[in-house]
Amino acid sequence: METFHNKQGYKRIFKENKLTIGLFIPIEAYSGSIPSMEKHIQMAQKAEELGFGALWVRDIPLFDPYFGDVGQIYDPWVYLGYLTAHTEEITLGTGSIIFPLRHPIHLAKAAASIDQLSKGRLVLGIASGDRRVEFPAFNINIPSHGKAFRETFDYFKQLLNEDFPMIESQVGRIHRNAGVLPKPYHSDIPLIITGSSRQPFDWIAENGDGWMYYPRNIHQQSQSVQAWREATSTFKPFLQSLYIDLTEDPDTEPTPIHLGFRLGRKHLIHFLKSLEQIGVNHVMLNLKYSQRDAETVIDELANEVLPHFPSLS
Repeated sequence: METFHNKQGYKRIFKENKLTIGLFIPIEAYSGSIPSMEKHIQMAQKAEELGFGALWVRDIPLFDPYFGDVGQIYDPWVYLGYLTAHTEEITLGTGSIIFPLRHPIHLAKAAASIDQLSKGRLVLGIASGDRRVEFPAFNINIPSHGKAFRETFDYFKQLLNEDFPMIESQVGRIHRNAGVLPKPYHSDIPLIITGSSRQPFDWIAENGDGWMYYPRNIHQQSQSVQAWREATSTFKPFLQSLYIDLTEDPDTEPTPIHLGFRLGRKHLIHFLKSLEQIGVNHVMLNLKYSQRDAETVIDELANEVLPHFPSLS
């Protein structure tokens, strides 16, 4: 864990007993599955200028109307490269790269390249995947993709951490001097495991550098955080996403929406403080269901909410 303390992306958003705020891209409100992506770079730069901790992109290879959302549309690695060139300080995160769908050599090459080009700003959320249409399209057996996740994880870690690894795996073999360049900017890249990723909880706690979980009520989330803290011997961050529809009236009481709330800023601040008190370290806000213009919303968040949860560097 010590290697991450000097990584710009990690130290900007993670600290024990502190909560920071990031934004999912696209930073826009939209109905249906497909965002406009208008002004997306301007909005990313504005988020950085306003002091948000991180920008998060998703890995969705195929458009599946059943899921109702395609994220930022663009390939996550290509898009992270574009974001790297157009931002300077903000953490760049993935929520999450689907490990079983890609070969670990491609993953290691792409992740280390982004980490180098961004000077250590990458935080890599990873997952086993849950869109069933994707696995047969990639010729992957659905019941075995938990095993494929772990094999890809181990192969990926060896490629990043060893110059000339000797690898014997179901997903590939390296038996002579060969390795991946570049290496990460600061020795390693934080790997944040999403949900169960079809792995035992103890394995996640031992091998993950953090845990990304789903929105839950305070009582349930408190139990999840407590279990995570008990399973980890050193500090490892706990993250969650949250969809919000921030109303103009700051006193609007919370009402549920998909994976979040419609509410006024006073209640949002109260809810985020409650999450901080139970040990959540980073919340990724998603504005898809906002009834107000996203630019107006992030201005209000920056002026009224971020001062309570500032980025750490």
